[in-house]
Amino acid sequence: MRILAEARFPELPHPYFGKVRDNYDLPDGRRIIISSDRLSAFDRILACIPWKGQVLTQTARYWFERTADICPNHVLSYPDPNVVVGKRLTILPVEVVVRGYLAGTTGTSILTLYKKGEREMYGHRFPDGLRDNEKLPKPILTPTSKEFDGGHDAPLTPKEIVEGGLLTPEQWETLSVYALGLFARGQEIAAQRGLILVDTKYEFGLDEDGNIVLADEIHTPDSSRYWLAEGYDEAFATGKRPPSFDKDFVRAWVAERVDPYTDPIPEIPAELIEATSRVYIDAYERITGETFVPDTSGATPVDRVRDNLAYAFPRYFGA
Repeated sequence: MRILAEARFPELPHPYFGKVRDNYDLPDGRRIIISSDRLSAFDRILACIPWKGQVLTQTARYWFERTADICPNHVLSYPDPNVVVGKRLTILPVEVVVRGYLAGTTGTSILTLYKKGEREMYGHRFPDGLRDNEKLPKPILTPTSKEFDGGHDAPLTPKEIVEGGLLTPEQWETLSVYALGLFARGQEIAAQRGLILVDTKYEFGLDEDGNIVLADEIHTPDSSRYWLAEGYDEAFATGKRPPSFDKDFVRAWVAERVDPYTDPIPEIPAELIEATSRVYIDAYERITGETFVPDTSGATPVDRVRDNLAYAFPRYFGA
């Protein structure tokens, strides 16, 4: 099985290696973002999933191209199936999550907090008596702090964001309009394909002119929770988890066995990794309506990425 575990190229300048992506900043203001096959959850790397990086890059491409009329994005080119070259941005210190349902498993999800008895969250008031995975009256914004050095993101309210100087009132208003508009478009297109876009995160940055631009990824199985629409009503009625293909597939397996924030992560079984790979591919095909074609060129995935980057950026590779 072909795995892109990492993409470390000493020829490229100014590297930054994130949980899932390996990045390089060029002097001309461009950023090379390479999506590996690493799977991150609970602020940790859980496993590597074959073809995951290609799925994420190509799924995000699908959505970037279909939402450019709503919000400007960072994309400049795609030199490889796992690579996007984007405009380098100053990332804003607030990550915006839009939620359409009372769902989630992480420490900052509204379902987790709701089960702990909290009713005031992210500047919203929730009534008693809500059930797991219940649809909210309308999508809501649940912003968190953006921790850049491995720290835990913390819930924020709009008032805290503005009064704390994280964003200006105008920036928060723009982010809110962009995020809700993107989510509405996502839910609309997802519904046409028999899917429910449950929640998703967006990351924004400022370009050289101070404009707010969508960064990172959009509506992928890593940044979003999708359910299969045909199974939601029955699952909700019986109190079961709706059928899905997001990364909770692995999260749930880990969380059932250990405290994923403090305990060592057990080795993920090979059959679960293979099944998760199929889940990602199925997600791509259901979301886009296109057949996934894995790129098997090159001796290894990292060799292929290197060759494509050398063609796109010959000055760095001596080509």
